[in-house]
Amino acid sequence: MDISIIIPLFNEAESLPPLYEWISRVMKENKFSYEIIFVNDGSTDNSWEVISNLKSQISNDNAVVHGICFRRNYGKSAALYCGFKAAQGDVVITMDADLQDSPDEIPELYRMITEDGYDLVSGWKQKRYDNALTKNLPSKLFNATARRVTGIQLHDMNCGLKAYRREVVKNIEVFSEMHRYIPYLAKNAGFTKIGEKVVQHRKREFGESKFGMNRFVNGYLDLMTIWFLNKFGKQPMHFFGLVGSLMFLIGAISICVVAGMKIHALCTVGTSMLLGVNPYFHISILMMILGCMLFLAGFLGELIIRNSQSRNDYLIKEEI
Repeated sequence: MDISIIIPLFNEAESLPPLYEWISRVMKENKFSYEIIFVNDGSTDNSWEVISNLKSQISNDNAVVHGICFRRNYGKSAALYCGFKAAQGDVVITMDADLQDSPDEIPELYRMITEDGYDLVSGWKQKRYDNALTKNLPSKLFNATARRVTGIQLHDMNCGLKAYRREVVKNIEVFSEMHRYIPYLAKNAGFTKIGEKVVQHRKREFGESKFGMNRFVNGYLDLMTIWFLNKFGKQPMHFFGLVGSLMFLIGAISICVVAGMKIHALCTVGTSMLLGVNPYFHISILMMILGCMLFLAGFLGELIIRNSQSRNDYLIKEEI
């Protein structure tokens, strides 16, 4: 099979029939064998009924419609995870169900994967029709930060229209809200040939956006999470041990300074403040205790990882 098209959706019943017809036309024109995987993320409208009707109308031998229906809304990352698991095509395309992504982009995305040798190609909606203040400006700031942290020079990290080599989607795990950073997950897994293509952005025809302003706040928090997991996820002692050791060392030095000040005062003045009354003494003790706790947290993390790690954690490109 040439292409798997994964479409996560939530309450997009009106968009599905024209989207399916548009995809079918593009696929037939280019003579692709393909499957469409609709992942219904707990929709409360009749989206699932629409998907069932589309499946019953299939008459093209080169097309397969696969529907996955969640019992409740789990989020886009969960929908993509299940879609990736089910995909059988050589090239996997993801796109949103709201008709803002154009299926006419699919042939060129497919060519970039199969002929140009990219592992992943991300769309770039250079000209957008969203509200400039509430979406465009925050999106630019978010993407600038993502480029700086991840080292991947993409203008639109969170674009829903992407193409992947099948090997990529089978070897990354999309969890929590990490769908925003799939290129970074792919890079961390060793798929470093990541490209970008300017794609058409269309105005929403039906319904309303399912994402609010909180996605930008959550996006930054998720970015810090994925950066930390990539850098210290396999070696937690390198973070917790270092920070804990520094805190313990600073606390120990502070204790020595407080004790030296007391001895000096006793020798020169003959009297001094009790250590139990001196606030610096308590701060120093607290830093030493926190340092020990952080060090032990890193040590326990290393033990857990060593006991759970298996050969499956390492992706093998080729064997002879």
